[in-house]
Amino acid sequence: MRAGIVGGGIIGLAIGAELLRRGADVTVYDPEPAGSGGAWHVAAGMLAPGGESVFEFPRLEQLLEAANALWPEFAAALGDVGYDDAGTLGVALTADDVAEMAREWKHQKLSPLTGSQLRDREPALSPRIRAGAYAATERQVDPRRVVARLREILSGRIRARLVSDLSGLDEDVVVVAAGCGTATLTGLPIRPVKGQVLRLRGEPGLLRHVIDGAADGRHVYLVPRADGEVVVGATQEERTDRQPTAGGVHDLLRAALDLVPGLSEHELAEVTVGHRPGTPDNAPIIGRLTDRVVVAAGHHRNGVLLTPITAQLVADLVLTGSADPIIDEFTPGRFGCA
Repeated sequence: MRAGIVGGGIIGLAIGAELLRRGADVTVYDPEPAGSGGAWHVAAGMLAPGGESVFEFPRLEQLLEAANALWPEFAAALGDVGYDDAGTLGVALTADDVAEMAREWKHQKLSPLTGSQLRDREPALSPRIRAGAYAATERQVDPRRVVARLREILSGRIRARLVSDLSGLDEDVVVVAAGCGTATLTGLPIRPVKGQVLRLRGEPGLLRHVIDGAADGRHVYLVPRADGEVVVGATQEERTDRQPTAGGVHDLLRAALDLVPGLSEHELAEVTVGHRPGTPDNAPIIGRLTDRVVVAAGHHRNGVLLTPITAQLVADLVLTGSADPIIDEFTPGRFGCA
């Protein structure tokens, strides 16, 4: 089986690596195979199936939970990719924030914690925080390390080429995993959703858990790395530009410092802007478009989390012609496509 993968982001690379592992002859097409233009480069790497799916349809939540269960083995096979299973602390600063976040905690069946109980777990949290909850099954990984490792696995099989017409590829099957670029190649309704993310750097150890919080109505997450980096995100804007804005940076920093005042001593090391590939129902598109073309795109906020299960489902579909029925709700057919 000769498989062409259009798109060298985290989804495309993972599919390519899985197909290669199962014996396929794989070529990945990416206009910048060593670049950093994909959504993965901006993503914080939270593996949070409950927090990300509160307002989504139930079958998406099932897919997210199934993906989360695959991550320990997937990460172990890749090596040191920053995988951490310390869990997530949800926190709320004001009474209104508590009311908003409590819906999420109730949905996840999490036990509420007082401010003092939260600070017992994370002493750096602000004394103003009123309440929170602990999600033990949520994890994190560093998407940049994941992509670097997948590129190593696929070394020699990644070609620097911008594909503008699928008919120009001669593989037996073509997998389109081009993120927002999938729309032009397939006609599927995938749109760019702008997100701004900050990276702060300081002494390691300020935070142990991922923090998913609300501060005066502003939602923010803080993802600490072992080397002292803290990823702060993310805005969500229906825009196509790639410009960081003063307002976006201000909102993220203000919320982060309200929740963890000690971050004020960290260096503002990086401001990045990326585009999540969104769909009309904010769920991914995974499945066969034609006899020869399979699509794996539109993962929106959940691209990193859904990486291992997307790779498995697509590899099954390509090599056997069928996949787990969990895929059925996410095929291109729900948008009137084959």
